Amino acid sequence: MTADSNLSSNSPIDSFSSCHDGIISHLNRFGEITSLVKAATSARKIAEDTVAFFRVAVFDHHSEEERDLFPAVLANAEPGEEQSIARTLVDGLTAEHREIESQWVRLEPKLVKLAKGHIVEIDEAAVQKLVDQYTAHARLEEREFLPLAEKILGRRDPKMAALGLALHTRHAFRAARRGLRGS
Repeated sequence: MTADSNLSSNSPIDSFSSCHDGIISHLNRFGEITSLVKAATSARKIAEDTVAFFRVAVFDHHSEEERDLFPAVLANAEPGEEQSIARTLVDGLTAEHREIESQWVRLEPKLVKLAKGHIVEIDEAAVQKLVDQYTAHARLEEREFLPLAEKILGRRDPKMAALGLALHTRHAFRAARRGLRGS
């Protein structure tokens, strides 16, 4: 008999070999831990920043638009088609504000927990829906409403309309940056 034929598949040597396979498999998974910790730390930081940012930047931005910009545009729009277009846009944008804010309120509690280091499941579809909806909302404002607002408000004083819109945009940008810094 050869040395190979003396070793059966149930020999103690095979047991040790199988044990090594299990240990190596486990250690390979363990080797992934640093990237997973980095990902978890990044997720916690993103959640923390987003929670701080959203209420300061997004809610305040919506409030300012609805309190200052939208009424000024509606009050100065020419009666007829321009007034109708402005009203349709303002009503639609305001409805989108409420929907975006409603989506946020549903996501926020878990994000707060995640920001504090708790392990939670975040609804990926809900996050993507909020991102997509806000992106579409902002693009609509940029493409249709803000040019209309500048045209309407610019009739009285072109420099004031441009300045007003610039200040509005700059203020929203500053609020967003403050939110990201957690101030």
